[in-house]
Amino acid sequence: MLKTLAGLLFAALALAALAFLAWNQGAVRPVATGSAEQPTIAVPDAGAVATEDTHRPRIPAAPAPQARSEGPPQGVAHPVPKPIARPVPSAAGLVIPVAGITAAQLSDTYTDARGSERTHEAMDIMAPTGTPVLAVADGHVEKLFDSDRGGLTIYQFEPSGRYCYYYAHLQRYAPRLREGQEIKRGQVIGYVGSTGNADPNAPHLHFAVFLLGPEREWWRGTPVNPYPLLGGR
Repeated sequence: MLKTLAGLLFAALALAALAFLAWNQGAVRPVATGSAEQPTIAVPDAGAVATEDTHRPRIPAAPAPQARSEGPPQGVAHPVPKPIARPVPSAAGLVIPVAGITAAQLSDTYTDARGSERTHEAMDIMAPTGTPVLAVADGHVEKLFDSDRGGLTIYQFEPSGRYCYYYAHLQRYAPRLREGQEIKRGQVIGYVGSTGNADPNAPHLHFAVFLLGPEREWWRGTPVNPYPLLGGR
């Protein structure tokens, strides 16, 4: 009986010694929470690298936003419009109908003979072929006509309908010019040429002014000398 008790006591002492050793080495440390004791739970170090989750798809990072550039891209040139000679107004308010021509360059050819039975009743404004022809005033295109004498011609009525302006020997009309179209003072309506009975070696604009009757007939009117109206002296 005494031997049995001694054996049990020895076993209890051995277990107590093992528990003391485990506690002393820090395998299990009691943490006080109130009145109870709980074992600590191992927490990963904050500086440790987390293992990649291979089950989730990788989303590429969004590219950095590009700064907006003001103006055209480098190396791309914008077309530069070709300048057109500014219309030259006369003292009477009419624009000289050939671009780049001044009043000092005009000649009064109104009374020049044209054959044995008629006079010019207009003025010729000499200029290179293709020079822009300008509307002398506001108004509308009354008639576009191709005649044997005048070649390609434009009849323009001014807003009151009292006067008709006549442009002849044109090389061509301005793009999309049409009868009935409203036109503005200084607007390009055609180009100098030598159509009709004009000398191909002397391209010019034949310009005439007519005072219309009550019938407003584009082919008939009282001629008016345009030379002083365009600032000629």
